[in-house]
Amino acid sequence: MKINRVGVDLAKNVFQLHGADYKGKTVWKRQLSRSKWLPVLCDTVEPGTEIGMEACAGAHHWARQLMQQGYPVKIIPPQFVKPYIKSNKNDANDAQAICEAMGRPDMYPIKVKTVEQQDLQAMHRIRDEIKSHRIGKANQIRGLVTEYGLVAPLQLHALRRAIPQWLEDADNGLTFLFRQLLQGLWGDLYALDQRMAELDKQIAVVAQEDPTARRLQQLRGVGPLIATALVATIGDGKQYRKSRDMAAALGLTPRQHSSGGKDRLLGISKRGDAYLRCLLVHGARSAMRTAKDKDDRLSRWIIDLQSRRHANVVAVALANKMARMAWAMMTSGVDYDPDLAAASVN
Repeated sequence: MKINRVGVDLAKNVFQLHGADYKGKTVWKRQLSRSKWLPVLCDTVEPGTEIGMEACAGAHHWARQLMQQGYPVKIIPPQFVKPYIKSNKNDANDAQAICEAMGRPDMYPIKVKTVEQQDLQAMHRIRDEIKSHRIGKANQIRGLVTEYGLVAPLQLHALRRAIPQWLEDADNGLTFLFRQLLQGLWGDLYALDQRMAELDKQIAVVAQEDPTARRLQQLRGVGPLIATALVATIGDGKQYRKSRDMAAALGLTPRQHSSGGKDRLLGISKRGDAYLRCLLVHGARSAMRTAKDKDDRLSRWIIDLQSRRHANVVAVALANKMARMAWAMMTSGVDYDPDLAAASVN
């Protein structure tokens, strides 16, 4: 029986493969090691046969390897695979569930990322983790100096100025031992600042070299950070049929809880990439702050909405618009047009 599609349960060392015919009947099962599974699949399954796998670590790497061998690949989000798992959870059942999920006509797979996208994504993930460490280090300093009767400022730049003043002040109650510890903490904070600055420079260089990222920076509230994050996460945006689909995938549209013909819309769904959604909302807040100094139609829309709604609601609504405009620019390869942006918010 000809294999119509194959589900692959990825792992570190042991890979489970499940093949089905055009009727969905199981015709092939194999459990193979990391070094053997791809050659065996290529020897057994004809090129052009659809291969599916769950979105996890290494999925994009293996997808690119399979595509080079002539296999179309579907990467399925884990939450869409789970309903198809029968009985107990194990590798064989997981591979079968992936095979069944990829055969559904209304299943929207994740687009395979390029190596360049993954490089950009790695930059952003490292930067975000360093930012979290820096916040934690600053909070640790604030908590420790409070025990000695010193009140640390909330802003990070003010904290940087306050630390050397504390170290030089001999009458502030700090012991010699704690001054040594605080000196080390100051060095840790400085090192994190330097690492953040290096990554920001790298991101800025990529934002200038990549044509899509450079074009996206024409949008209001979008700088190198948001532009490169959009390129890393979305790519060319053609995996979405329309701009609303992209906004929905980023969790910027209302969550629905309807029944009995009664529509009930709740707050935003917060699905998808939380990091990118956070960046877009912060970018929207930046555009909101400068709207009062501009007279274009988009600024007037922002000001009008601010007069009627809470600032957080306006920020999310504007982030939604930014995502939609970004989709249009990425898919069409066009520059930002204020007239079209104004038309999209009327």
